Amino acid sequence: MPTAHPALKYLQPGWYAAVMGLSGLSLAWHRAAPLMGEPAGRIAWGVGLLAALVFGLLALATLLRGWRHAEAWAEDCRHPVRHTFIATLPVSVILLATLAVVLHGPSIAALWLWRAGALAQLGVTLWVLARWWRGNGPGGLQWASATPALLVPIVGNVLVPLAGVPLGQAEWSAAQFGIGLLFWPVVMALVVVRVALQGLWPERLLPSAYIVIAPPAVIGTSALQLGAPALVVWALWGMALFSLLWVATLTRRIAALPFGLPHWGMGFPLAALAALTLRLATPGGLLAVLGPVLLALSTLVILALIAGTLRGLRDGSLLAPEPMASIMPAPAGAERDVKP
Repeated sequence: MPTAHPALKYLQPGWYAAVMGLSGLSLAWHRAAPLMGEPAGRIAWGVGLLAALVFGLLALATLLRGWRHAEAWAEDCRHPVRHTFIATLPVSVILLATLAVVLHGPSIAALWLWRAGALAQLGVTLWVLARWWRGNGPGGLQWASATPALLVPIVGNVLVPLAGVPLGQAEWSAAQFGIGLLFWPVVMALVVVRVALQGLWPERLLPSAYIVIAPPAVIGTSALQLGAPALVVWALWGMALFSLLWVATLTRRIAALPFGLPHWGMGFPLAALAALTLRLATPGGLLAVLGPVLLALSTLVILALIAGTLRGLRDGSLLAPEPMASIMPAPAGAERDVKP
């Protein structure tokens, strides 16, 4: 039996959030090209290629991890929070297919990549939601799992039309889009009730609050692909913008945290909002100013995330056992700690 590098054991599925962030940023820069010219298009290509490279490296590492540390993968699947991040893998595939379509044009390769991502996303969503039928017991819908991370499988389904419609798959795209529309408000309600009854999730997971920006932002962009009325899309843009203002009130607390993998939960939502804003922008309008501002913000945040990731890999603080943190509030005089 080969000797495994110990760091590989801690390569959790949430690492694909980096691919999501880079892919979203590439799409946002592509949307900026009509306002900012060809340089924006070249940046979109460069960031898109980086996203594909990161995905390839992570995919190889994931296969190696599954072979050498099958028990670690099984633990991810059982974990009340971490299991939802398995959806970041098919979401990344859908986003890469979308990049292939918008940057290069529809093709057979993009169609098969989209099909693989969409079907895998459907399967992961069904697997995650099927756990709810277990009730509030082990492996079921516990308060510990009611965090914004639960939105990740939902977001994957509403991404499907972005490449599906140009690839001639509008009907299937609309059907899978409907799954996200159905469960987005359900999950948001669960998260709010969890906060009211159980309190916030652990501090180290606080950056995941930014995920609440993603559903309305992505739904708005996909709705345009499906021919939704403009006022509906503007309403979704308003929801996404207010979600940004809402989670921005946590900025000071998030900035005080040491860098960790959960910080990548900020990248894709910010890029998705920038992309929708740029999509709605018209020359001389207010969004023609706000769009580039949001694009700059998402770019700076993702550059900071890349820098933090490189530092974490260099000093060994990322691919390491997670610190113990309370997921469920402990009763007075007692402690109840589990790994997030």
